[in-house]
Amino acid sequence: MRGERFKAVADAIAASIRAGDLPAGSRLPTHRELARERRIALATATKVYRELAAAGLVVGEPGRGTYVRDLSGFAGLEPRRLPPEHRVADLSFNQPLAVDQGDHLRRALRRLAAEGDLAALLTQQPPGGRHADRAAVAVHLLDRGIDVPPANVLLTAGAQHGLDAVLAAIAPPGAVVAADALTYPGMNMLARTRHVELAPVRCDTTGTDPHDLERLCRRRPVVAVYLIPTLHNPLGFVLDADARQRVVGLARRHDFAIVEDATYAFLAPEAPPPLQTLAPERTFYVGSFSKNLATGLRVGYVVVPEAHLGSVTRALRTGSWGTSGITSAIAVGWLRDGTVTRLEAARRDDARRRQSVARQELAGLDYHAPSQAYSGWLRLPEDARADLAAHRLAEQGILVSTADAFATTPHTPSALRIALATPALDQLTHALGRVRETVTRL
Repeated sequence: MRGERFKAVADAIAASIRAGDLPAGSRLPTHRELARERRIALATATKVYRELAAAGLVVGEPGRGTYVRDLSGFAGLEPRRLPPEHRVADLSFNQPLAVDQGDHLRRALRRLAAEGDLAALLTQQPPGGRHADRAAVAVHLLDRGIDVPPANVLLTAGAQHGLDAVLAAIAPPGAVVAADALTYPGMNMLARTRHVELAPVRCDTTGTDPHDLERLCRRRPVVAVYLIPTLHNPLGFVLDADARQRVVGLARRHDFAIVEDATYAFLAPEAPPPLQTLAPERTFYVGSFSKNLATGLRVGYVVVPEAHLGSVTRALRTGSWGTSGITSAIAVGWLRDGTVTRLEAARRDDARRRQSVARQELAGLDYHAPSQAYSGWLRLPEDARADLAAHRLAEQGILVSTADAFATTPHTPSALRIALATPALDQLTHALGRVRETVTRL
């Protein structure tokens, strides 16, 4: 089949979609039906749909068919935002706030102004942060069961910066990194930018499937596995102790690194020990102060195995040289005076209250979340589409995240991730009621 014939078929379908002749949610012919209707080879029909999917115009759902995607821009990896004046509630992003957060910042700034050499905060910090600041984080991590010297703790400009530095250090372009089939969207972005292949591992609301990870390792040369074992984003599970031991056993048997994302781990202090404590020689433990303190603070850290300290430090230097001295000083001051401990306890109480509201408002729907999580996973009815649900909610001023934002596979479930931390409680109750009404009418 000539290339122009394939392009003509793809362009014709794309034009019909963009013109509205094939509205969002329309089911397209099967590959065989398309081949017969257009008088093209079956392989060419498959190529047409692959091209349309890459353009973001259609989505294939196993066992159901190929559907026209909603083009409003409110679904997917980088969704469109609503202007604040049109926004009723943002359930797409967790930005926990506290009523006294501004007062905490005022006190912290006054302390910085009154103590020590203020001008020193305006000088360039070393990559990985100053030793005293790294020591403060190392002491903080003792409460997580992680006992490492300050030299193995590198400060970053948030968890995303830390993940990027780790990938740069251990995963060259073309490398295979295993990750849950549904995982943190920021890792998807990083993998694409660094030309790293994310190989999906089966998972569900009960956890990562170690058997599937083992099957992958037997087939592919995996250099690392990226996991969120405690309060997974988006599925919310806490990986049990047995599964953690099995992951560590596989890592040693197949000699791959473990990248452990602990962004939400502070919400579940009763969780099994971190993977880092089970395999410190090969685990990169990535955390931040975004969810327990403030998303705008942009301070994080990576606990790095001794053998990789040099390479990760160089990656941090390449990416941004170092962290901000002012934001690091604020975070470290809050570590030392107990503010972090108090705010984490308050966040845990807040998450439980919000999850209680969510369970009440979404009762009867296929909603999954542990009681201490700041988000939940809402499976939609079998014949419903997540992109259409996101569009209809956006029309009401409510933003949500669709499953494809988290997918490492071409096929994604029809589901929404509901983030609970940002709206005020009364706004949250109202917004979740709208979610319930919208989903039941799909």
